[in-house]
Amino acid sequence: MDIEKAREAIVGFIREKAKEANAEGAVLGISGGVDSALVAYLAAEALGMDKVLGIHLPELGIIHAKDVLDAAEVAHRSGIEFRNIDISKILTVYLENIPDKDKGAVHVRGNLKARIRMSMLYYYANMLNRIVIGTTNKTELLLGYFTKHGDGGVDILPIGDLYKTEVWELSSLVGVPEIIVNKVPSAGLWNGQTDEKELGITYKEVDRFLALLLKGETSEIARDTVGITVEQASSVIHRIKMNAHKLKTIPIADLGMFR
Repeated sequence: MDIEKAREAIVGFIREKAKEANAEGAVLGISGGVDSALVAYLAAEALGMDKVLGIHLPELGIIHAKDVLDAAEVAHRSGIEFRNIDISKILTVYLENIPDKDKGAVHVRGNLKARIRMSMLYYYANMLNRIVIGTTNKTELLLGYFTKHGDGGVDILPIGDLYKTEVWELSSLVGVPEIIVNKVPSAGLWNGQTDEKELGITYKEVDRFLALLLKGETSEIARDTVGITVEQASSVIHRIKMNAHKLKTIPIADLGMFR
């Protein structure tokens, strides 16, 4: 990929979609990770620093103080407006009022956090007449490694056609601090969670594997070319199949035959 051309295309895309929506700017969640950092830089370039609001939405005890500092640093360097809002009390109120809550369901709780964050972003977007910009990349989309109506609940996905490895490359190009580019990827939904540990494969490996599959190679050839195990390849294929519904339009019952 011509990464500089990709940058120009993404900046133009953000600008065009904001104009189409008659929006006065954009809102995005800033986690302190590389994906949201890249989107913040590109959004500022596309719309102007004063028209982009980055919101960090940590949960006390789960998100490390370093992530808060990194998120603030991204906002400072990109020049955008910044808010830091702890979602702990909101999450507590939710859970205290759900009679059938399962305290042991880590993934269910994690998805609830993602949807609370989405609601907060849209609150500000509605208040300011802005669009919500998502930060999910192509690798995450293909694997379904995002929460439906959570971090997947956005208006546009500027880096949705960039693999994670390309996100790292473009981030370095636009000037995202190396400490953030080289940071261990984590969704920050529970203590000790990292993307690659949860996926059971590195991003470099899975990106190559996915790219070969999209070019029409069989999973066996792609697996052997990349050098991953049968178990890793099977896990990736399983994720793709199980999460395909996340990329589909909401189904509507067709009643045309009755009219």
